[in-house]
Amino acid sequence: MLQNEKQRKFDLITLGRACIDLNAVEYNRPMEETLTFSKYVGGSPANIAIGAAKLGLQVGFIGKVPADQHGRFIRHSMKKSGVDVSCMIDDTEGRKAGLAFTEIKSPEECSILMYRENVADLFLRPDEIEEEYIAAASALLISGTALAASPSREAVFKAVSIARDNDTKVIFELDYRGYTWKSPQETSIYYSAIAEQSDVVIGTRDEFDVLEGKEGGTNEATVARLFRYRPELVVIKHGVQGSYAYTRDGKVHRGLAYKSKVLKTFGAGDSYAAAFLYALMRGKEIAEALKYASASAAIVVSKHSSSEAMPTVAEIEQLIAAQSQ
Repeated sequence: MLQNEKQRKFDLITLGRACIDLNAVEYNRPMEETLTFSKYVGGSPANIAIGAAKLGLQVGFIGKVPADQHGRFIRHSMKKSGVDVSCMIDDTEGRKAGLAFTEIKSPEECSILMYRENVADLFLRPDEIEEEYIAAASALLISGTALAASPSREAVFKAVSIARDNDTKVIFELDYRGYTWKSPQETSIYYSAIAEQSDVVIGTRDEFDVLEGKEGGTNEATVARLFRYRPELVVIKHGVQGSYAYTRDGKVHRGLAYKSKVLKTFGAGDSYAAAFLYALMRGKEIAEALKYASASAAIVVSKHSSSEAMPTVAEIEQLIAAQSQ
């Protein structure tokens, strides 16, 4: 479904935010008592790009970062990870990178304190989207947070339109962050508009409820609605209960969660998406791709960072083999 059959330059390009994660070095204590943090690249599309590149895909990134020390850290870190950053734009108008301070009180109690005022990534403009870059990719991944404000919102719509014109598959990772939106109604409108134009839609059950603008939705109703439009594959995650992948021909695949020694809860979704897309792009069946996704998520939640903890193919396959015996 997502294989790079035309042998384009990129298997995958991700679009959206790249920011700074400051993860607590001191575990098992509240943030107000935490004095030291470690710095990593953060942001769902940036993490997915890093994870996919580490697995061996040819990956590019579209986004805007500040023209300062944090922006240079993001750019250099992603480039070092194997991600092409030639279409990463520098913001020269004084905007800053988003900051995420993470609190690790226990494996079950983790929280994130976000600073997202006037952030550079939400000022990516439509005229900064290059058609040749997107046309050179087999697939384009859109992060839902990039839809939260203009002009980033319009840049997303332009990127999706370019993808459609160039036979580049569109993947929509819902990536819902409520604090960046004005209202649930606004989120539902723009999420629906992009989901209906996408080939693959990935998110948690709660995120699909946001897309639909209601609570307590069912997987069956969700996929019935989306399959009236363009999507060919819908992946709905249910945390420790595993995940489900639905295809237009009526098939349902279930992926079970893998066991690991959990350190923190964040980063799982990004590692899941990176490994799932890697497996599909390497020609594996959906059921197998779900195993890669779940194993990758289990590995990342057992480690301190999100981006730097992204596993290798060997690490994923080792965990799958160990828990299949």
